[in-house]
Amino acid sequence: MTYAVWIPLLPLLGWVANGVAGGRWGRRGVAVVACGTVVAAFAVGLAVLASLSSLPAGARHVEVDLYRWMAAGPITVPLRLLVDPLSAVMVLVVTGVGALIHIYSVGYMADDDAFARYFAYLNLFTASMLTLVLAGNLVVMFIGWEGVGLCSYLLIAFWFTRPAAAAAGVKAFIVTRLGDVGFLLGIFLAFGVWGTADFGVMTRDAAAHLPLGGAAATALCLLLFLGACGKSAQLPLYMWLPDAMEGPTPVSALIHAATMVTAGVFMIVRMHAVYLRAPLAMDVVAVTGAVTAIFAAASALVEPDLKRVLAYSTISQLGYMFLAVGVGAWGAGIFHLTSHAFFKALLFLAAGSVMHALGGTTDMRRMGGLARSLPWTAATFGAGALALAGIPPFVGFFSKDQILSAGFRHHDVILWIIGLAAAGLTAVYIVRAFVLTFLTAAPGVMRTPGNGDAGGHGAPHEAPPIMGIPTLVLAVLTLVGGALGVSFVHPGVLARFLLPAVTEGGPAPAGSEAGAGEGVLVSVSVAVALAGILAGWLIYRTGTLRGRSDAVRALLSRQFYVEDFFNTLVTTPGRGLAWAFDLFDRDGVDGAVMAIGRMIGRGGGWLRRVQSGYLRQYAAILLIGVIVLLAYWVSR
Repeated sequence: MTYAVWIPLLPLLGWVANGVAGGRWGRRGVAVVACGTVVAAFAVGLAVLASLSSLPAGARHVEVDLYRWMAAGPITVPLRLLVDPLSAVMVLVVTGVGALIHIYSVGYMADDDAFARYFAYLNLFTASMLTLVLAGNLVVMFIGWEGVGLCSYLLIAFWFTRPAAAAAGVKAFIVTRLGDVGFLLGIFLAFGVWGTADFGVMTRDAAAHLPLGGAAATALCLLLFLGACGKSAQLPLYMWLPDAMEGPTPVSALIHAATMVTAGVFMIVRMHAVYLRAPLAMDVVAVTGAVTAIFAAASALVEPDLKRVLAYSTISQLGYMFLAVGVGAWGAGIFHLTSHAFFKALLFLAAGSVMHALGGTTDMRRMGGLARSLPWTAATFGAGALALAGIPPFVGFFSKDQILSAGFRHHDVILWIIGLAAAGLTAVYIVRAFVLTFLTAAPGVMRTPGNGDAGGHGAPHEAPPIMGIPTLVLAVLTLVGGALGVSFVHPGVLARFLLPAVTEGGPAPAGSEAGAGEGVLVSVSVAVALAGILAGWLIYRTGTLRGRSDAVRALLSRQFYVEDFFNTLVTTPGRGLAWAFDLFDRDGVDGAVMAIGRMIGRGGGWLRRVQSGYLRQYAAILLIGVIVLLAYWVSR
């Protein structure tokens, strides 16, 4: 299984090749190297999956030590990879969806002058995420964790000559660093508890080292969860992700569907045995996820920008994943992570095709009726929308229903109700996005002059095949992906495969078996989704439902004033403190140093006047000195 090292190494080599020589071998060579390395990594991932599947369930845990990285006294940190069902699933999601996005990018970025730089960044991002999911300990995971953070900055601010893009990249970097402080402290605490950060040891010995509900377990889990909130855009550290839409659309698809934002969910599942020792921390995870899900879904209801609607949708769906892992439904959380990668990447790539047709326009107030010109894009976007809304037989229905059922079986009806409400709002806002973009909206619904124009780039047209084929593949995966978890009576294919990785060190995960009344829960979930679709259609398509509240619209458009509160509480005082320190440094420290210099300069100027060059003046000064000395000795 040592060949698993080639999974992150291949995209890393692509980064080196395109970063060093990409400008010399042309766009075709750059595309072949960038896409080929990720496709090759996917092929190696399939080989790893086949090897794991051939092993007995209890033996599907293979550690690959590359070398001893650090050693300090009793603490040793090896550069270790962990190959198990959880990492295998994540590898296939990252490389599979990532390869499709790389291929799509060849067409989307075809006219960009920084073609080689873009693909170098994209390869490095993929290599960092693969390092994260294959890590055998927290330290190696932190390398990948910070790598995706760096690459997100580089890709979000890719068009750095645009002030908005540069600001968005800086914002993403700073906000995620706030969470990473907690993650780093959690690593230190893990060393303090176990003397190691190895996942195998922590999983095996969690019960022996951490009393149930103890302070150490709770602190460790909450610190790690703080890092997850930053990377996975949960309240209150969500605000970087909507602004990240300033980057190229394929970047949005990669970051927000299959890679960086799912890192927090993966980390908690990887540390599941530790989280089971901290019930309070798991409750915090579940509640934060549920509140974030409904918060972001409500914020998307009034957003006029198509990509930002999908960004809020990503935040909301990540909330569902945290709700799942917070109630111990590890398999359901990873299943929704996988299904979300399919349908959210599909939605972003379809949105990219719309932007391609309209010369970069993302404002839905300037769209409408595009289904006539972009029938394939409208169909694929519609498939993603139905999956997002949770309509069978699309993949989103199966994964979202498992999460809602797990929440209900967790005996927390409030979480279940919040999840249902978020599902209803999800259906409303995605119907709104579809109607405003592809159909003719009801009169008076959010329109400005110029709807449906192409931004001066000619008539709207379908994207070229190199962009259309990856979108079509994702649409097929969105339709058939539900087979991974189709069973409601027993764990589905994916859940059964994950069981060895999520049961070691703790009891069986929640939701592994369906309880009585599962059909009722499914029916309620579907009914809420259909009701949301109907409401969205009646409001935005036919105009049958009317009603407007400026106060509610202002509340939603400002995201419940969370960011304003954050700016008031943190940003403004921080800027004031920075101004005070700058003033102290400039006028205090620097002022004192400059004052000393001025004093020395003035003293030197006075002494220069004494050195006149006249002999009689020097003799007079000597005489005065002698008289002073004589006077001194006489006075004694």
